[in-house]
Amino acid sequence: MTTHRRDFDVDAYTRRVRRGPCFICEIVSGREEQPHPIVYRDDVAIAFFNRYPTLVGYCLVAPVEHREGVVDDFTEDEYLALQQVVRRVGRAVSRVVPTERLYVLSLGSRDGNAHVHWHVAPLPPRVPYEDQQCRSLMVETAGYHDVPLDEREELAERIRRAIARGD
Repeated sequence: MTTHRRDFDVDAYTRRVRRGPCFICEIVSGREEQPHPIVYRDDVAIAFFNRYPTLVGYCLVAPVEHREGVVDDFTEDEYLALQQVVRRVGRAVSRVVPTERLYVLSLGSRDGNAHVHWHVAPLPPRVPYEDQQCRSLMVETAGYHDVPLDEREELAERIRRAIARGD
């Protein structure tokens, strides 16, 4: 896979997420101007590649419906259904991308990126310990992988096939 590290413009990002429309709702509706290859979608959830991935194969999983509270905005059955999707996507990503540890977490804020979502980020093998965990996810300091769209689409297709197989 061809990747180039790009610097991340924190100020521009902050302005966009705090002033612009909900980026997840834009992806769900098909109005997002920058392609986010989708790896999974059903009536409940959508999973797609992170726009600024610090790790190759980094996906976001979100409910299709705009919700903001990571646990309080869901019934137990709704929450468990979403976590089943997180697990399915995580297993597929881990089968397709070499993964030593799969990070799963929810980030965001009512001040920006309010639509609840889970990050599914595959840490590759042999990353030095001091570059793992939070440091491996910090786009602000590490930059992000700029992968050509055709290669992202090919990787998304491999993950979609793994999800369909139940990997």
